[in-house]
Amino acid sequence: MNQYLLRKAILVLVLFSAFNTANAAVSLPSFFTDNMVLQQKSAVPFWGGSDAKSVSITTSWDKKSYTGKVVNGKWNVVLKTPVYGGPYTITINDGTIKTLNNILIGEVWLCSGQSNMEMPLEGWGKIDHYKEEIANANYPQIRLLQAEHIESTSPLNTLKVQHDGWNVCSPKTIADFSATAYFFARKIYKEKNIPIGLIHSSWGGTLIEAWTSSGALTTIHDFDAEIQAMKSESDQKALLQKYNADMAVWEKQLISSDKGFQSEKAIWATSKFNDKSWKTMPLPAYFENKGLPNFDGVVWFRKKIKLSANKTDFTLSYYADDDDMIWVNGNYIGETKGYNVQRHYIIPAKFLKKGENLLTIRVFDGAGNGGVYGDENFALKSGKQAVSLAGNWKYHIGTDIKDLPAKPYLAQGQNRPAAIYNAMIAPLTDYKIKGVIWYQGESNAERAYQYQKLFPLLINDWRAQFKDKDLPFFFVQLANYKQQKTEPGDSDWAELREAQFKTLKLSNTGMAVTTDIGNGEDIHPKNKQDVGGRLANIALAKVYNTKIEYSGPLYKSYGIKTNVVTLDFDFNENIKAKDTILKGFSIAGEDQKFYWAEAKVVNGKVEVFSQEVPNPVAVRYNWADNPIGNLTNASGLPASSFRTDAWKGITQEKK
Repeated sequence: MNQYLLRKAILVLVLFSAFNTANAAVSLPSFFTDNMVLQQKSAVPFWGGSDAKSVSITTSWDKKSYTGKVVNGKWNVVLKTPVYGGPYTITINDGTIKTLNNILIGEVWLCSGQSNMEMPLEGWGKIDHYKEEIANANYPQIRLLQAEHIESTSPLNTLKVQHDGWNVCSPKTIADFSATAYFFARKIYKEKNIPIGLIHSSWGGTLIEAWTSSGALTTIHDFDAEIQAMKSESDQKALLQKYNADMAVWEKQLISSDKGFQSEKAIWATSKFNDKSWKTMPLPAYFENKGLPNFDGVVWFRKKIKLSANKTDFTLSYYADDDDMIWVNGNYIGETKGYNVQRHYIIPAKFLKKGENLLTIRVFDGAGNGGVYGDENFALKSGKQAVSLAGNWKYHIGTDIKDLPAKPYLAQGQNRPAAIYNAMIAPLTDYKIKGVIWYQGESNAERAYQYQKLFPLLINDWRAQFKDKDLPFFFVQLANYKQQKTEPGDSDWAELREAQFKTLKLSNTGMAVTTDIGNGEDIHPKNKQDVGGRLANIALAKVYNTKIEYSGPLYKSYGIKTNVVTLDFDFNENIKAKDTILKGFSIAGEDQKFYWAEAKVVNGKVEVFSQEVPNPVAVRYNWADNPIGNLTNASGLPASSFRTDAWKGITQEKK
C-alpha cells in the first residue's frame, strides 16, 4: 500500500472511531454529578446508559476499574467505597470519557416530608436569624441535592433535580434549601467531621399516603379505589365524575346554609346591610388566632374605606385560606380557590366612587387555619397610590362546617396515593443512603388514628425499597400550634402525636419532640435550628455512637392507688418540671371527663391527682393542639404527649 492510500485508510478509521464515540456518549442519572457524596464503607450501586457494548468506570480513591456490560442501553456496577474522605473523581469511559469531579465519601441522608421539612432558610421560610445563618453557611464538606416537585401515576426511573445536581454548601447555595436538613447536617459535621450529603425530597401540604408505594398501600386496603383509578383511565373518570357530582351538591348546601346569602344573592356584601352588631378582627390574620379558635366554615369580612376622586382601576393582592369571594360596593369582583394561591383582583373604576366605599370578602376554610393572610402590605393600589386595608374589619360567621354533612374528598394531583413516592422516592431507592429524617403529619391530623398504621407502613416500605431492613428513620413530632385552650379536651393534633409516639416501637427509629418550640399562630415555626439539632442528637447517639442526651421523658406505664395515678417513664434521669411546678396533666374518672390535675415528681416518677376526681382511671399529658406541659429530664428536652387510656378519639372513624 502506498503512503497516500495508507494515510487515507487511517483517516477513515479515525473518522469512524470519532463517529462511534459521539454516538456512544454515556448518560447518568440526575444525582450522579460533580460534588456528590457517596455512602462510606459500602457497596454502592452506580449505573447509567450507553450505546457502547461496555463501559469502564475508574474510581480515584482506590484506582480500581470496573466494567459494566451494556444491556438494552443500560449498564450498572457496584463500587466499593472506603472510609470517609475526598475529594475524589470517577471516570466513565464508553469510548467517550466523562469524569465526575469533587466527589466526597461520607454519610448520605434522605430528608423528606411536607412543608416544615421543605421550609427554606430564606424564601417563604425566613427562619430565625436567616440572614446570619446564610452568611455563615460555608461548609464545603456538606453537599446538597434538591429534588423537584413531581408526581406520577407509576414509578419513575429518573429524579428531576434543581441546580443541575449536587451543590457545595455555601451562602450562595443554601438559601432555598431545607433549613431543618441543613441544621441536622451542620451539627453532625461539627461533631464528627464527616462529609454529609443531603438529598432533600419533600413537598408542602402533602399526605403520608402519597409518599408510600402502591404495593405497600394495597396491603391495608384503605386506598384501593384511588389506586385502581390511577391505573385505569375509565375508573379515574368515574371517580372524578362522582366526586364532582357530590361536590356540586355539597357546595349548594354550603351556599344555602350561609346566612350571607339570600336566594343565592350576597346580601352581606351590599352597602344597605347593617353590620353594626358585627365584631371586629384585624386583617391580615388567621381567624383561629383572632377570636374563632378551631373554627372551620364561612366568615364574612367588611371594611369601609374612603377614596378621593378616582378614574382608574385598582388592584388588590393577598392570600386567603382556603377559598374566597370578593365584592366592592355590592359588585361581584371574583373568587379564587386554594389556600396557597395568591389572589390578584382588578377593581374596575366604574365600581368605585368618591368618598366611602365598601369592600366585602367571604372566606371559606375547610380545615386548619383560615382567613386572609400575608404581610402587612395589604392594600388597594393604583400606580403610586396605595390605600391600606390592614387593620380592623367587621366580621361575622356565615356558616359553621359542623352544621353540614362531611365535605366530599378526592385525592388529586400530588396527594393521590403513591403519586409522590413514584416520582420523588422510587428513582432514589438504589442510591445508597445512611438514613432518613422525616417531618410530616400536619396534613394527616384529621385522620390521626389511621396514621397509627400509615406511618409504620411507610417506614417499613422504605426500608424494603432501599433494601435495608435496619435503615435509621428519625422524625419530628408535631410542634405546638393553634390557640391554647383553657380546659382539657380532644385534639386531633394530640392524636397525631400519639401515632408518632407509638411508631417508636419500630426498631432504629427516633423522635424529636418539639412542643416547646412551635408557634401557636404559625404552622411553620421559624426555629428550625433546634429542630435540626434535635434530629442530629438522635443520629449522633444512635448511629454515630456519641454519648449525648437526645430524648426527654417517654411514658412507659402507670399504676393507681386510691386517688393518685403514678406514671413511670423511660429517659427518667433527673425527671422534673422545666420551671417551678409541673403543668399539662389532666385526669379523669370512669365518666371520661378530664380535669386539670396537680402533679409532682416522687422518686423519679410522676404522681398525678385532683380533688375533682376521687377515683381516677386515666391521665393525659399535653393532650392539646398547643399544650403547656413542662415535663423534662436531665437533657432539658420536652416529654412527649401521651395518654394512659385507650378511649375512642375524635379521628378514629375517619379515613
